[in-house]
Formats: sequence, structure tokens, C-alpha cells
Amino acid sequence: MINLNQLRVFYEAARSGSYTGAAKSLFITQPAVTAQMKTFEDQCRLKLFKKKGRKLFLTDEGSTLYEYARKIFEYEKEVEGVIEELRELKRGILRLGTSKAYARYVMPFLISGFREAYPHIKVYLDEGSSLDMARSLLTLKNEVAVIAKVEEDPNLTYLPLSQEELLLILPTHHPLAGRRNVTPEELAGEPLIMKELGSGTRKQVNELFAGKRLTPNVLMETGNTEFIKQLVQRGEGLSFLVLDSVAAEIRDKKLATVPVRGERPLLDISIAYLKNQHLSHPAKAFVDLLTKMAARKSRDQGIRKVMGEYLAKWQQNNP
Repeated sequence: MINLNQLRVFYEAARSGSYTGAAKSLFITQPAVTAQMKTFEDQCRLKLFKKKGRKLFLTDEGSTLYEYARKIFEYEKEVEGVIEELRELKRGILRLGTSKAYARYVMPFLISGFREAYPHIKVYLDEGSSLDMARSLLTLKNEVAVIAKVEEDPNLTYLPLSQEELLLILPTHHPLAGRRNVTPEELAGEPLIMKELGSGTRKQVNELFAGKRLTPNVLMETGNTEFIKQLVQRGEGLSFLVLDSVAAEIRDKKLATVPVRGERPLLDISIAYLKNQHLSHPAKAFVDLLTKMAARKSRDQGIRKVMGEYLAKWQQNNP
């Protein structure tokens, strides 16, 4: 087994051409260098240097070994540089999970904000139901998730981030579309296209009906927000979706929305990660960015608005 300390002494002696030069480079005494080299040559059973006066010259065996030693210590310098870049967030990976709707409508804002601050970090975005993404933290597939809290888990930490309003969406020609509001009892008789089990939206809608001791008439369930909007536009049923995901369609009068009397369903969005688990530098930076952003404004403003204001402020302070 090669002793890397002795190999380093050999490398510095060969590079400088003297034991004195090696001693200066390594901040040790010349006798220590001489002793280390004798031990190293004895262990290798090779003569690595020839002397002429005070100058050292490599033997053929020494020249061969030097080329390998040079590569080793050049790689060492590269490794030191990589470590420094990782510490300073000039290199690294963020493995992030989120719900399917948020992947399209919200995460671009969050990731843009993060990359404004840390342009060299690669982001890998995974998507699924909030429940799936919570479980991806437990299996170490992802390190941080932006999701709704759909079940308690003692192994996860949830930091409140924002509250997103859930809107009842209807076809524009639906009889209820022109109403000032509708009751949960009226909705119980309508076919509903629901988000999949495990999603935060599904949990909130189920609780809305359960609070009135009603059972929703679930026509279909899917995790595809775009598919839900298309079905509702065609008159196949009604649904509940996050405001940001339907704002454009409501503005363009492709979909209608009506308040539910006495209800304002809000989806609590959190930053989730494993308890008692060290976060990587990119993950910690992402969590810090979001918590600072969330602290600036009321949570019920919605994450896109909060993020837009935070980004504008950040850009002013970092021209």
C-alpha cells in the first residue's frame, strides 16, 4: 500500500529538484524529507533519484513514477477547487419535488428566483401528487418538496409557505354559472371531476363536503390539470382547481367560477424536508430563499404574487 504522504514528499522533491525545496514546500525539515524518501525507496525497492552536487535528478523509474504522482496531485487540486465551488454554491444539484399543478403554474417562478441568486446550481424537478412527493423525501429521491400537507408524518418537517385559493370552476353555459354563489348541497348533486387521491386539492374538497355531511358525486379523478379544464369546458362536469391554474381561462371567459356560500377553501402549501437530516448547500439555500420570501407578505396572497414582489425587490438590491 502506497503511503500518500511519502508519495507527496517524492513529488515535491522531484518538482523542486532538491530535498531542501521539498522541505520548504511541505513546511517540514530537510532531515524529515530525507528520512521519508529513504523509507519510500526502501518500500518500493527502487532507486528514484540520482544526485549531482546538491541537485536531484530522477532515475528512469523515478520519471515513470513522477508522471503518475503528478496526475494524482493535479487531481487533488481539482478536487479542492470542486469542494470550494460546492461550498460557495458555484456548483451543485437541487433535487426538488412538487405537485403536478405547481410544476407548471408555480415552480417556474420559484426556480427563476432561485436561479437568479444561484445560477450555477442544476435543478432536477420531480412531480406527482403531494402524497407521492412527501414519500419521495422519505426514500431520499428528493431533498425538498413544495407541496400541500396531506398527512402527518413524524419524519418530515413542514414549513408554511403560502395559501392558495381553490376555485369552483364551471362551463360558462352551466345553469349555476350566473349565480352569486352556490351551496355545498347544490354541488353534491353535480358531477365532479376531482384531482387524484393524495393531492392537497382533493383533500380540501373532500373536507368541504364532509363538513356538511355530504358525499361528492365523483365522475372522474385525474392528476392532469389541463385535462380537467378541458373536460369542464366541454360541459362534462365541475371541478375545484388552484386559482393560478385557471386564472387565464376565467379571464378569457373559457371557464366560469362561482363562490361557494360560506366557504373559502384554501390550500396550505408548505416546504417539506426530512427531519434531523442534513440539507445539502443547494437545498438549504432554496429553503432559506423561500422562507425569507414567505415572511415578507401575508401567506394568503398566493405564491406567484409573493414571489413576483420578492424577485423585484431582490433585483433592485442586486443590480
